[in-house]
Amino acid sequence: MTKPKPKPQEQDLRHPDLYFNRELSWLEFNHRVLSEALDERTRLLERLKFLAIFSNNLDEFFMVRVAGLKRQVEVQVSKRTPDGRTPQDQLNAISDRLRPMVREQHRHFEQDLRPTLKDYGIHLLDYSQLTSEQQSCLNDYFKDQIFPVLTPLAVDPGHPFPYISNLSLNLAVVVEDLEAGIEHFARVKVPKVLPRFLPLPKNLWGSDDASILWMGVPLEQVIAHNLDFLFPGMTIREYHPFRITRNADLELAEDEADDLMMAIEQELRKRRLGGSVVRMEVSSTMPDWVEETLLQEMNLTHNDVYIVDGLLGLEDLMTLMSLPLPDLKDEPWTPTVPNRLKRLRDPNDDTALSDLEDGEDIFSIMRRHEILLHHPYHGFSTTVQQFIGQAARDPDVLAIKMTLYRTSGDSPIITALIAAAENGKQVVVLVELKARFDEENNIWWARKLEKSGVHVVYGLMGLKTHTKVLLVVRREDGHINRYVHIGTGNYNPKTAKLYTDLGLLSSDEDLGADLTDLFNFLTGYSRQKSYRKLLVAPVNLRDRMLELIQREIAHCEQGGTGRIIAKMNSLVDPTIIQTLYKASQAGVSIDLIVRGICCLRPQLPGISENIRVMSIIGRYLEHSRLFYFHNEGEGEIFIGSADWMPRNLDRRVEAMTPITHPRLMKDLLEVLDIMLADNRQAWELQPDGQYIQRRPDADEEERSSQVMLMERALKASTPL
Repeated sequence: MTKPKPKPQEQDLRHPDLYFNRELSWLEFNHRVLSEALDERTRLLERLKFLAIFSNNLDEFFMVRVAGLKRQVEVQVSKRTPDGRTPQDQLNAISDRLRPMVREQHRHFEQDLRPTLKDYGIHLLDYSQLTSEQQSCLNDYFKDQIFPVLTPLAVDPGHPFPYISNLSLNLAVVVEDLEAGIEHFARVKVPKVLPRFLPLPKNLWGSDDASILWMGVPLEQVIAHNLDFLFPGMTIREYHPFRITRNADLELAEDEADDLMMAIEQELRKRRLGGSVVRMEVSSTMPDWVEETLLQEMNLTHNDVYIVDGLLGLEDLMTLMSLPLPDLKDEPWTPTVPNRLKRLRDPNDDTALSDLEDGEDIFSIMRRHEILLHHPYHGFSTTVQQFIGQAARDPDVLAIKMTLYRTSGDSPIITALIAAAENGKQVVVLVELKARFDEENNIWWARKLEKSGVHVVYGLMGLKTHTKVLLVVRREDGHINRYVHIGTGNYNPKTAKLYTDLGLLSSDEDLGADLTDLFNFLTGYSRQKSYRKLLVAPVNLRDRMLELIQREIAHCEQGGTGRIIAKMNSLVDPTIIQTLYKASQAGVSIDLIVRGICCLRPQLPGISENIRVMSIIGRYLEHSRLFYFHNEGEGEIFIGSADWMPRNLDRRVEAMTPITHPRLMKDLLEVLDIMLADNRQAWELQPDGQYIQRRPDADEEERSSQVMLMERALKASTPL
């Protein structure tokens, strides 16, 4: 018999040195996104895409996280984070870490990517580089298409400093009235209703037409070189682009709101007007006195200013992804259909279910098999949408209940739910109105669903409903059967092509009963404390996860082995982290695949030497949550919507389901093994907080987990 391992000496696992700061960890995630733009192995237009994503991520970071820290400083919050920082400490650290990143981004674009784009026939030019004929063409375009849209706003005693909208690109213009000998300051907004990059007509590309695929100029430069039209009789002395970011987080007092939808609409109106300015980006050419004028008018400090050497607003580079240049993009991917669903009929087929000869309905398939879905390797439209579509049309379906956290603007799922209600079915949809930056879209869909007879509810006070679940109730041979989908991602056909997510289609009686209880909890009055199989936050998910980690510790302490593999978006929760430290000290082998924020410090002697942390950044956003506990060979696997963060475990409604079928468990373990072996998209977190990207050895084959999972899906989709 193996001798039990001695327990480690007690150590203070709450010490600040054992934690990374959440905000700084997020910045490291965004730096990994930027690194994909810097990596020459990434195709050219995809590199532009990653630059744009980096910028867009930063916008949201400032609108929410930095804005929140600045509010805390204003009201003198002194509480420290687990890593020991005050709000002001965090703002200072963000500034110190982010400035070199921003310089790196713009240097790379201006000095590396722009010249490389030109080598491939994509000429993003400055106005000053144009020929006189090209300038004349754009000047004519300005007079016809741009000038009528613009509104110059003067700043003087009779014209107060204008309101500057969130994420707007502007020109600070200095003009002189020579007759009066007076200089004036004005602001011109670059309109978002016009393309950011104006293409030049092909007949003006020049003599070397064959090598040019596209040629364009930034809109703000065309405006800047035609300012005389906006200020006739004035002399244009100088102009300088700048861009601002405002606080856009909603401040919702739910306990004081009689009508949650109305309260959110009021907050959205405030967001459109904009909160306080939290960042200003300025061109490096801007003189100190112009910068000081802007700082004073917008109540900013120099620490809120980011100086850019080159184009501002690089998130607009995403528009160049629409260029028809497939060789400069990732190879297109056509999602596969799981073998179990190969005979699934098209839900748009008007053939009655009882008359089908060549296809089966999804319910008969789900009665025989549980089906594991892995998007985007499996198609969303041919799986989840088919399930909802058939349920909407099937005369034996009595009820459809689902949660909607985010969905697309033209969602076929919404169309199917409306059709189901019109077909007389009981349709209940929980629309999460507090889904950040999707609030307005969700309100619009909620009203449309309500008008169609769908029962719409908005979740629980104080809790955001983040779970992704769907329940279909069907009458079969005088009995009631329930069919479920439980997933890790939103019911959004567009993001299902860009995010990796897992889902389970099942007719398991316990899962059906659990979802019935969960929907009663969400739509009515219930203090449901126990579920048959589901792990539900904030009811039992936290406690069960801690128990599963503790069980691995117990196996090691009793002389056995412990093994945990956990994949998630973020790891922040201090209690979970402390328990993982204890597991490492007990000898449990732990691999964490954490895409974004990770506050756990791995590989510390005596604390976390048995914990390895990696992050995968690739063409798809890793969004699935998957947890494996070895349990001395009697392993348990869970998938669901929750990360290991306090908000997910305590302040959101989340659901995780066990995967119990041996075939599906084997599939998921293979997925984890493929990810752990990645040497192309994988980054390893070091004890000092740095991430180092894996590189194949000279004699080693490159292994991109996302490429391997696409190949695996293709192989598995061959007929049985």
